[in-house]
Amino acid sequence: MTTNPYSGSPFSYVAEPPVSPYAIVELMPGVRNLCEYVRLEPGERVLLMMEHTVDPVVVQAIAAAAAMRDADVRILSVPPFTPGGWDREAWLGIETAAFREADVVISGTWWGEVHTAPLFFDQIKSRSARFLSLHMTATAGALMTGGRLPAEVFYALLRRALRQLSRASSIRVTSPRGTDVTFSGLTFDPDPGALRPGDWRPFPYGGANFWPTETEGVLVVEDSTVTGVPEEPLRVTLEGNLVRKIEGGAAAEQLRRYAPGGFYMRHGLFGLNPKVRLAGGTQFEREKHAGAFYCGLDGLTDGVPVTTGPGFAHCDCQVDRPTVVVDGEVFVEEGRLLMLDEPEIREVAARFGPPEVILDDNPVMILPRRYSGAGGRPAEG
Repeated sequence: MTTNPYSGSPFSYVAEPPVSPYAIVELMPGVRNLCEYVRLEPGERVLLMMEHTVDPVVVQAIAAAAAMRDADVRILSVPPFTPGGWDREAWLGIETAAFREADVVISGTWWGEVHTAPLFFDQIKSRSARFLSLHMTATAGALMTGGRLPAEVFYALLRRALRQLSRASSIRVTSPRGTDVTFSGLTFDPDPGALRPGDWRPFPYGGANFWPTETEGVLVVEDSTVTGVPEEPLRVTLEGNLVRKIEGGAAAEQLRRYAPGGFYMRHGLFGLNPKVRLAGGTQFEREKHAGAFYCGLDGLTDGVPVTTGPGFAHCDCQVDRPTVVVDGEVFVEEGRLLMLDEPEIREVAARFGPPEVILDDNPVMILPRRYSGAGGRPAEG
C-alpha cells in the first residue's frame, strides 16, 4: 500500500490543472527571474519550445516577459517527448533547426533534451544558444513557488554547499524508508551563475549536481520517472557504482524492463531551493527542494557505462526527506537543510526581505512578490 504523501504528483503536463487567465499576473515575478537568469537582451532571438499540453497561460507569461525586453520571440508547439529513448526514431528536424537559429531557447518539456540525442547536452554545448530547461516545471505552480526565489539567494546557498561538498571524500544518504547509500569519487558541477552561450540549466534553479565514481549501498526509491510511486518498497542495491539487484514487485519489473542491459549510477543532486514545492509538485520540482535528494540511474551500453552521450534509459529516483552526512558532518537532517540557518545565508536573504520569510522551507507559504528579487541583477557564481 502506498503511504507516500506526494504520490498524487502529475505524470505529464496533461495531468496539470489549468489556471485562470488572470493568473498571469502572479506568474510574472517568477518569469522575471527566469529572464534575468538567462541574461535576455533586447533584439535576441528567443525560441519557446513548448509541448502541446503546456498551459497557454504559462506560455503567454514567458512570451510576454521576453517581448517586454524587446526580444524577437518565436513560439514552437511540439509533441510531448518520450522518456529514455522509448520513441528514439521520432523525427525532431523542426525542433533542431529552430534551436540552431536561436540565441536563447526556453524549453517547456516533460522529458525533453536529457532523453533525446538531437537535443542532448553535447549538442547544446556545440551551439551558441543559451538553453533554459523547464523539465516538468513549465507550470503555474513552479513559477509561483520555486521561481520566486531570488537567484542571488540560491547562489549563496550553492556556493556555501559546494565549499563543503566538493572537498568531501564520501557522502552518505539515509532515509526512514531504508535508503543507506554512500557516494565517493565525487565531481560537482560548479554552476557559475546566469547562462552563457552553450550553457544548459534547469529552472527553477535548484541544487548541487554531482557525478560519483563509486556508489555502495541500498537505495529505496520513493518515486521515480519510470515507476511513479511504487506500490511496495523498491530496493536498488549498488556495488562499485553498478546496480547489482532490483527488488520490489511490479515496480522492480518495470525498472528492469526499462534497461534490460542493466544500470549504473550516473549522477545525483542535493536540493537547495527552499521555495520549491513538495506536495503537489512534479518529481523534477521536488528534487530541487531544500533538503531533498535525487539520483539518476542510467542504462548501460553493451554492458558498460557511457557518459559522453545520452544513456536513453535514464531513471531519476527521489528521496524526499533524507539525512545527508558529509565526511561525518550532518548536512541535511531528516529533510532539513541545515545551512538555511547560517548567518552568511541569512545576510544575503536580508537584501530582499526578512530572512525568516525568504528562507522558510515551507513552500505552501508562497514568497510575497515584493521579496522575489525585483530590480535584481543576473546572479554570478
